[in-house]
Amino acid sequence: MPVITVNDIRINYYDSVPPGGERSAPAVLLVMGSGGSGRAWHLHQVPALVAAGFRVISFDNRGIAPSEECPGGFGIDDLVADTAALIEELRLGPCQVAGISMGAHIAQELALSRPDLVDRLVLMATRARPDALRDALCRAEMELYDQGVRLPAAYEAVVQAMQNLSPRTLDDDRQARDWLDVLELTRVSGAGHRAQLGVGVMPDRREAYRGIRAATRVIAFQDDLIAPPHLGREVADAIPGAEYELVPDCGHYGYLESPDAVNKSLVEFLRR
Repeated sequence: MPVITVNDIRINYYDSVPPGGERSAPAVLLVMGSGGSGRAWHLHQVPALVAAGFRVISFDNRGIAPSEECPGGFGIDDLVADTAALIEELRLGPCQVAGISMGAHIAQELALSRPDLVDRLVLMATRARPDALRDALCRAEMELYDQGVRLPAAYEAVVQAMQNLSPRTLDDDRQARDWLDVLELTRVSGAGHRAQLGVGVMPDRREAYRGIRAATRVIAFQDDLIAPPHLGREVADAIPGAEYELVPDCGHYGYLESPDAVNKSLVEFLRR
C-alpha cells in the first residue's frame, strides 16, 4: 500500500497495472464515497478495468484510515484538492476519473475546477443539489455522532442494508444474511467519517455544472434511496453532452450489487 503526502496530509493509495506491468497504460482514477475504503473498488471494478488494459488508481479519502483522518474537519474543497494533488504527484493527468456518491461529488467538482486533469468522467449515484429527505438524513447522522450516540452494530447494519441495497437483494434471505454480516463487520465511525458526512450537506450546483467540459456518463441505480435516479438525471441534464444510464434492480451499492452491468458501462465508455 503506497502512501503519498499531498496538501500536508498522508493519503494511502493503490496502483494496479495491466498484465505486463505497463504504467504507461491509460489511467483511471476511482474515487470512493463516504465512509468507504478505496479497496472496495478491488472486488469488481479494478479487475475488470485492469483486464481491459487500464492502469487503475484507487485511494482512501482523507477521513478514512490508513489515510489521515483529519479530526479537525474538512470540506469538499479539501477532498477535491487532495484528488487533484494525487493526480499531479503520480503524473496521471489528464486521466479518466470515476466516482461514486461522495466520490462522484468530488469528481464533478474536480472536473469543474481543474479541467486540465480530467479527460473522461463517470459519475455513479450522484446528485447536484440537496433535497429535503437527503439533507435531513445527512444532518440527522451528524447529530447522532455529535451527541455521542453509539448504536448497536447489528442495528446499524440493518439500517445500512435497508438504505443502500435493492429490495431484490434484501428479499433473498441468503444474500441478506451475507450483507448484514459484512456490514456489521465493516462499520465505520470516527471524526474523519463525521467530517465526510458533512460533505453531503451541499448547495444547488446544477447551474455551475453547466461549465463541465469533460465527456461524462452518469450512472444511476434504479432502487437507490440515497441518490435516487431523478437526481442523477439532473446532473446529466446540467453537464453539456452528458450521457445517462439507469442500472436496474440495485440500490446505492449498485457497483457491488450489479457489478457486471456497471463494469460493462465503465469499460465501454472509458474505451471510447
